[in-house]
Amino acid sequence: MAMRSQLEERIIIKDQHTKEIDLVNRDPKHINEDVVKVDFEDVIAEPVGTYSFDGVWKSSYTTFTVSKYWCYRLLSAVLGVPLAIVWGFLFALISFCHIWAVVPCIKSYLIEIQCVSRIYSLCIHTFCDPLFEALSKICSNIRVAVRKEI
Repeated sequence: MAMRSQLEERIIIKDQHTKEIDLVNRDPKHINEDVVKVDFEDVIAEPVGTYSFDGVWKSSYTTFTVSKYWCYRLLSAVLGVPLAIVWGFLFALISFCHIWAVVPCIKSYLIEIQCVSRIYSLCIHTFCDPLFEALSKICSNIRVAVRKEI
């Protein structure tokens, strides 16, 4: 029973790193939905009265669309894997620092501040409480009367 559980755990861990990726929907969380949707009409527009030749307009549209498509594919083919390595390294470094430095420092600080808090509370109750209680007894007999003079 324990052997099967370990095997299932290994399979689950392996599946996290080798899972199938969706080649159709490459932005399932929609993180680039508004950022990179740039079409010809979003960049180039001719106002009424200043139209170019229809052939130039059609050729410009085709040139823009095709060059954007192939430049992106060429850049992603050349730089995609190296940048994936850089970003993977960066996020691994951030995770490492968070796990091995940030969280332990915060936990250490919280433990230390709890000790300081107890000492501070003890000092307040020892010195300030009697002082303010005495001041309140002194000032308790003060009466203020407001008179309106005409």
